[in-house]
Amino acid sequence: MGSGFLGYPPSTLMLDVVVSALVLVVPILLFSLYLVKVRKNYTVHRNVQLLLAVVLLIAVVLFEIDIRLHGGWEKIVDQPAGRLTPERMATIRQTLYVHLVFAFSTPVLWGATIAGALRRFANPPVPAPHSGVHKVLGWASVIDLTLTSVTGLVFYYFAFVVK
Repeated sequence: MGSGFLGYPPSTLMLDVVVSALVLVVPILLFSLYLVKVRKNYTVHRNVQLLLAVVLLIAVVLFEIDIRLHGGWEKIVDQPAGRLTPERMATIRQTLYVHLVFAFSTPVLWGATIAGALRRFANPPVPAPHSGVHKVLGWASVIDLTLTSVTGLVFYYFAFVVK
């Protein structure tokens, strides 16, 4: 099994890449919000959001491939086989299920926010009638993505960091 770089075996390289991305997502989102709310730099805000979405999409696809190649998340977490008690695995499983709620809703909500913005804002982007809807969807996406990050980090903590 490939090992990660954060020093918490039996994590994999892509698990550690995704965890690192989860740590970076919220500050990048805050920077993007600063760009649009304070600097009124709509073009750079758009570009940061698109770049972040593409990078996260690629990371998640590679992560999912990695999980499949290693036989699934339970096989990775419980290496060597049977090191975790059934109670510990149940706790890890519960944290994963909470994470998955946000991990599934985030791309749908954020994708709708981005698609709506690309269709309804001019190029270069400027405030428009769609701005009100975009703000609501954008804040919902920020909250959802933040919860995805936090719950993903909690899963990693319980699965790999806690001994």
